[in-house]
Amino acid sequence: MITFDDFQKIDLRVGRIISAEKVEGSDKLLKLRVDLGPEIGQRQLVAGMAQFYQPEEMVGKQIVVVVNLEPKVFKGLESQGMLLAVGDNEPVLLSPNKEVPLGAKVR
Repeated sequence: MITFDDFQKIDLRVGRIISAEKVEGSDKLLKLRVDLGPEIGQRQLVAGMAQFYQPEEMVGKQIVVVVNLEPKVFKGLESQGMLLAVGDNEPVLLSPNKEVPLGAKVR
């Protein structure tokens, strides 16, 4: 359990995937470039989604991103946030049900 104050520290924003490619030497990882709007800009994310999504089908999708997560390095690539998905066997990307401005806060 976390406190409500801890939960409020999580900064969730809507971004758009502008590029995606498989990470060399990995069956699981994709390198994504995500536009999070003018306040935050673009970020690189490394996500374990290659078994479930082809890179070309991810480009253009709006997704929800944790933007204030400490960066982590995977296969020599820095991930500057984390996308949110639901499900273990076939994860589905979390996204708004209609187009929203990039960088919009999830509340």
